[in-house]
Amino acid sequence: MRPDDLALLRVPGVPTVSPDGRMAVVAVARTDPGDDAERSRLWAVPTDGSAPARPLTPGPRDTDPVFSPDGRWLAYRGAGPGGRPQLYLLPTAGGAPRRLTDTPLGTGRPVWSPDARRLAFTARVPQVDRSGVDRAAQPPWLVTTLRWQANGVGVVTDRYSHVFVLDLPADGEDDGPLPRPRQVTDGAADDADVTWSPDGAELAFVSARHARADRDLVRDVYAVPAGGGTLRRVTDGRARCARPTYDPSGDWIWLTARLELGRDGVDVVGRGATLCRVRATGGTPEPVLAPAVTDRGDATPATVLAGGAAHLGVRSHGAVELLRVPLEGGSPEALVDGPFTVHGLAAAGGVVVATVGHDRSAGELIAVTPGRRRLLTGFGRALGATGRLHRSQERTATAPDGTEVHGWVTLPPGPGPHPVLLCLSDPLRRPEGWSLSVDAQVLVSAGYAVVRCAPRGSSGHGQAHARAVRAAGGTVDADDVVAFLDAVLTDPALDPERVGVMGTGYGGWLATLLTGRTTRFAAAVLDGALTDPAGLVGTSDVGWWFVDQYLGADPPTPAADSTTPTLVVHGEDDRRYPAGQGTRRYVELKRRGVSAELLLFPGEGSELGRTGRPRHRQARLEHLLRWWARWLPVTLEDDLPVEVVDAGALPPDDGGREPLTVRATRLD
Repeated sequence: MRPDDLALLRVPGVPTVSPDGRMAVVAVARTDPGDDAERSRLWAVPTDGSAPARPLTPGPRDTDPVFSPDGRWLAYRGAGPGGRPQLYLLPTAGGAPRRLTDTPLGTGRPVWSPDARRLAFTARVPQVDRSGVDRAAQPPWLVTTLRWQANGVGVVTDRYSHVFVLDLPADGEDDGPLPRPRQVTDGAADDADVTWSPDGAELAFVSARHARADRDLVRDVYAVPAGGGTLRRVTDGRARCARPTYDPSGDWIWLTARLELGRDGVDVVGRGATLCRVRATGGTPEPVLAPAVTDRGDATPATVLAGGAAHLGVRSHGAVELLRVPLEGGSPEALVDGPFTVHGLAAAGGVVVATVGHDRSAGELIAVTPGRRRLLTGFGRALGATGRLHRSQERTATAPDGTEVHGWVTLPPGPGPHPVLLCLSDPLRRPEGWSLSVDAQVLVSAGYAVVRCAPRGSSGHGQAHARAVRAAGGTVDADDVVAFLDAVLTDPALDPERVGVMGTGYGGWLATLLTGRTTRFAAAVLDGALTDPAGLVGTSDVGWWFVDQYLGADPPTPAADSTTPTLVVHGEDDRRYPAGQGTRRYVELKRRGVSAELLLFPGEGSELGRTGRPRHRQARLEHLLRWWARWLPVTLEDDLPVEVVDAGALPPDDGGREPLTVRATRLD
């Protein structure tokens, strides 16, 4: 894979399924390098595989489709170039979509009422007009809380997210003024994950509105009358709740929750998000799947109930499996398992549709019916046809204390030995596994063997494995990484004398520590990395609790005498691991005379490598290849893949052939 292959990448989102189960609709995102923009449109996909997927909307940014309960309408979010996402309504029988909202900061995903006459959604409500181009002329922010900013959003103290209800226009009314949504919650708290009760009289949502909400990580389920009124708390203030859904009876609310957060409500380290239920009248969330071995890993924005069962994706040793859990009890059934990642799902009409990816696929839709799984789409066909995607090999190793360490090695063509790049992702936010890694594919195509692993702290290996780094980050997890690297370097296809390290986010913290311990690495890349725990406390959106919980009161200190050449990459607007983390490390290295470079991307946050502007994402990959070509060059002996760019034509075979002249160029 090359940096410019980003233009071929197609990423399907969370699907929706019509009530009769016959049609799925999904948003598919792609990059547009020409306009330097992310594009997304909706595609209709028959669930019986009788016809190929077809585009349903033109875009340019259409997302989050949801069928109405009667199947007559499709609601979704749409946005024009540079605009905020608004709600749109599309008749499924044919016709043009109609815009329903004009909220100043955009809307969240639409949620249908049971009678298909109303939509609920969340939207940020600005208290101060900050829409002007001249940011310096805006009024100041008065901050009085610890939770005053959010990664990917910015300062939130004067624009909290609240619940709205929108009454839809009568049938046939496709013109006239936009309907006016009704705000049903308010206050100094963010509301999310709204859902309807079966009778349509009540809305449930999650929020942090308790007395200690500014000092803990508890989020409760609340309920409010659909017409507005007094809120009531459903859960008991001891869990971090998300994605509530009423069951058909209305007696229970099913949700995902991280339980047992400790006396101070911040002990979330390694706490798996498990399937729970709570009485709709109020109570304590009851785990349905064992928290010690369960961690939800799909991106579906609700808990999906259908056919008497809950459906969800659960992390397992680098995979995200699709489970069916009977509501009345009984053993869960794995509908999708093996080396796959379930990104999102929907269920209706006796069929479950899921977006499923693996190490060479960003995702395709599959339909699951009793006894059968059917592949429905081929969105990744163009990228796959390049032949530049590579399989990963699963490996295991043993840490010094006997713990098994799980990981993957991805090799370029040829016998090697190949130069090696140890790539450490952010295991606390996005564990490595069976999903497409653009970084890994680009680096392998350039001739490098890429080594990835899941050290302690990663989810999907049980709660004990994930909680081993509580107040001990940078110790046992760093030991796991070294043990795994040493084990795989015994493979003759890998060159133990030519090794580099690259770390993203918390993986960058591990890379920082490792380069201070050893000189074995030819060079390093720190990508949006944590490098300075003390500086994180007052600058990150999670800094007020993250350092204490993961690294402890006395975190390890990176060695001051590191001599490893280092490229520091950072998004200027990163609020998770702010840019000051990277710039301080860069200056420290330069002052000591270490070869170092700083690559700073304006306007980008912590998801630069995944969702940054297309030209920035491509430039980042090109700089990575340039850096590694300088410090860890691929040689001709590495069987570097070549591409024929010009060849003389052979004359007819008359008994004497002319020599074939070929020019070749490095893929990077």
